[in-house]
Amino acid sequence: MAANDTIADMLTRIRNANLARHQTTQVPATKMTRSIAKVLREEGFIAEFSEAEEGVKRNLVISLKYKGKTRQPLITALKRVSKPGLRVYSNRKELPRVLGGIGIAIISTSSGIMTDREARRQNVGGEVLCYIW
Repeated sequence: MAANDTIADMLTRIRNANLARHQTTQVPATKMTRSIAKVLREEGFIAEFSEAEEGVKRNLVISLKYKGKTRQPLITALKRVSKPGLRVYSNRKELPRVLGGIGIAIISTSSGIMTDREARRQNVGGEVLCYIW
């Protein structure tokens, strides 16, 4: 599958794995998916991620997190904001707040991929990649 939108692909795979209550899911490894996985881990949405190589292909193996006996996924929703056909940029003054700060927005800034909170702290804006809550 040669998807141009690796981010949407990654979010969909995590969403599907969550719904099926899988322990792990695999996404193709790119600089972008690696950075997003790092942010998700720092924010506590996923347990861990590692890299697996299958011949030429490199995949990120993402371990999902669930809470309680009923194994409710920690991630309630993932929403792609900026798409290849319609980019969404936000300057530092207009960075979105997701669900009043409960969720996070992942922003691609000149200083790397970070959460909206981190971008506010560093006073930078950028491309709003996705919302997660």
